[in-house]
Amino acid sequence: MKVDINKISLAGFVVALGIIYGDIGTSPLYVFKAIMGTNPISDLLVIGGISCIIWTLTLQTTIKYVILTLQADNKGEGGIFSLYALVRRHAKWAVIFGMIGGAALLADGIITPPITVTSAIEGLRTLEVFKDLSEFTIVKIVLAIIAGMFFMQQFGTITIGKMFGPIMMVWFAMLGILGSVHVADDLSVLKAFSPHYAIELLTTYPKGFLILGAVFLCTTGAEALYSDLGHCGRGNIRVSWVFVKLCLILNYLGQGAWLLTQRGQILPKDQNPFFTIMPEWFVIFGVLIATMASIIASQALITGSFTLISEAMRLNLWPKLKVNYPTEMRGQLFIPGINVMLFVGCTAIVLIFRESSAMEAAYGLSITICMLMTSCLFAFYLYTRRVRVAWVLIYLIIYLTIEFSFLFANLVKFMHGGYVTVVVAGGLFVVMIVWFKSRKIKNRYVEFVRLEDYLPILQELSNDTSIPKYATHLVYMSSADNPKEIEHKVIYSILNKKPKRADIYWFVHVDVVDEPYLSEYSVQTIIPNEVIRVEFRLGFKVEQRINLMFRMVVEDMVRNKEVNITSRYESLSKNNVVGDFQFIVMEKFLSHDNDLPLYERMVMRMYFFLKKISLSEERGFGLDSSYVTIEKYPLVVAPITNLQLKRIIPS
Repeated sequence: MKVDINKISLAGFVVALGIIYGDIGTSPLYVFKAIMGTNPISDLLVIGGISCIIWTLTLQTTIKYVILTLQADNKGEGGIFSLYALVRRHAKWAVIFGMIGGAALLADGIITPPITVTSAIEGLRTLEVFKDLSEFTIVKIVLAIIAGMFFMQQFGTITIGKMFGPIMMVWFAMLGILGSVHVADDLSVLKAFSPHYAIELLTTYPKGFLILGAVFLCTTGAEALYSDLGHCGRGNIRVSWVFVKLCLILNYLGQGAWLLTQRGQILPKDQNPFFTIMPEWFVIFGVLIATMASIIASQALITGSFTLISEAMRLNLWPKLKVNYPTEMRGQLFIPGINVMLFVGCTAIVLIFRESSAMEAAYGLSITICMLMTSCLFAFYLYTRRVRVAWVLIYLIIYLTIEFSFLFANLVKFMHGGYVTVVVAGGLFVVMIVWFKSRKIKNRYVEFVRLEDYLPILQELSNDTSIPKYATHLVYMSSADNPKEIEHKVIYSILNKKPKRADIYWFVHVDVVDEPYLSEYSVQTIIPNEVIRVEFRLGFKVEQRINLMFRMVVEDMVRNKEVNITSRYESLSKNNVVGDFQFIVMEKFLSHDNDLPLYERMVMRMYFFLKKISLSEERGFGLDSSYVTIEKYPLVVAPITNLQLKRIIPS
């Protein structure tokens, strides 16, 4: 059933608040503190800073994502890999943008939980009773919260997830009310709506351009708006963003107005304007609500990372990993390996930086790169939809200028912590590029033959009673896109390795398509009751449970009297006993008889290392290991040709 992504509902509005806006919604916790830094509070810094925030939220979040990018839905789904899937058939080189953007988004998932949770807990210092709270104590509290959060992932979030929307509704209402109360502290703050003050700050303030690195933190969650398009729908995202943006701007204005009452002073290191604008009696409640909002923001990033890796696996951009489905809810999944990786990464960030102000340097750089990649892919998407080239160029010029400005401003923070997320994103990108490139290298070796040339001998083998029967039904997983072809190694396995006699030979092919949730199959009966090909066409968000799917196909064929699966053994046949099914999975190993260039040799070695620690072929296809035989064969990509061997005649 096709979901109407333009439909607007109250329930959808609340769900959108809970799923999408955690990251961007918790940015008031640290943005203004980062802008102020150790600079004296002045009209230009405060009003110019808010002006930069307002126009960043308008140009980057509202126009780029909410109005434009949300148009690029892939059958109702969004996100950088969905966008890549939309354009990949037009340009194979677009994969590089998808890989860089995906790696950067994953790196962002490692830094978001530490900075949001730490910023919230540090708010306790605003209270007189906790003003001497030590850094070590805060680190312990943050690590305990993060550990609990990652531990709960395995059980799914369907129950507590119902509370996310109402909690975030309270959070945004709190932001708006607190900000509104303080705007009257200094009404000159309203001048920030004029872009003149943003331009003046960036051009005349000492090192003003570098303040963009702190300003960018206000829009770091914008990518989530697009990634969660399938969960919430375009209509609900657009309506809820109006409410969210209003509350965010009101809060920034309130913080700014309060700061203007402190002109000439330098903001103390342990003081955060977000908490100082709260009445003292409310601070403890504010910290509690902020902590819950930061957990929700972190949860959204963690869940998004699972979805991202799941899509990357289907698109052959990531090693296959074990995926669990803790609930029946569509899209709810848990990847233990990624959960451990994120937990270790978040823990390391907390232990390395210890304070939210130190983490600000590491935050923002990776997501800037992701936004640049989205801009490039979206521009190409517009081009494929025959939008006038002039409009595409205008879009690129505007957003590449904005995002490269943010990138350069963030690069200044590279040595102060930015290197951490770049190293993490770089490592994740290396995994993707190795997995992608190795597949290209392997494809050189794969040799296909015409299936019709081998049909007579397959028939003879099937009826040759002098050879012991290997299985009633022999099923091979095939990578041949063309139904008239089959890999030579499959024919070699049947005829040469040790002749495998079966009553019916099945060749199963899985084609991962660009449509996210497509799930269909076709059957080609090449020789009735002897040679059959089954092709599954599965979307890149569909779990490949081939064992279950193949059984459904066979049952359907039996109902339609297209195949007889009864055992051919006389004693079993007369009692209508179903014959056995045996799957053969071909597993490759790198042969020593290769003469690869150094770069390709390194890629293949890294590929086989990743393969060792990833999911096996049969588990990746969702096959029951009790019905699977693994056959290893050497992968000879570049045969050695310069080997010289001279024969001598013995005397």
